[in-house]
Amino acid sequence: MSDEATVEAQIGRPLRAASQVVARCHLGLPVVVAVPPILDDGTPFPTRYWLTCPLAVTRIGRLEASGGVKRMEAKAEADAEFGAALAEAHRRYEAERDALVPEGAEPRPRGGVGGSSRGVKCLHAHYADHAAGNANPVGELVAAWIEPLDCVVPCVIEGARNPDWSPRP
Repeated sequence: MSDEATVEAQIGRPLRAASQVVARCHLGLPVVVAVPPILDDGTPFPTRYWLTCPLAVTRIGRLEASGGVKRMEAKAEADAEFGAALAEAHRRYEAERDALVPEGAEPRPRGGVGGSSRGVKCLHAHYADHAAGNANPVGELVAAWIEPLDCVVPCVIEGARNPDWSPRP
């Protein structure tokens, strides 16, 4: 089965551009894909790393629902070192993505992690950036809360969601 079919089954829709798997789980399935900054239809896309793992998406969704974004924002404001590391993550992310934008492309994607130039917009985007191997202080904290991604059966089998898979707490 192709990575493309697996990712499409994980996210529940067709991909909008060719994407490359940059992180896998212990079962060998995609966790994060790198997405081009300009989608196939010409739409600018600020999110360089997209989280595809349904277990990670579910667990991070629970964190966000319980105020996780606000807690990360408060930490960035109260902890100068953390805030500086977050600002650096945004700068690095934006520079990496912008280096891939074709010359003269307009409109261009904007912002850092998840399209935000500062602060925390989306824990999923920060975790995906971290899981892709990048220095991201928010993603690192999220990883400590949601990992291990320890599914006992694969979330996708033969290009379709596995009916025997369910997110564990």
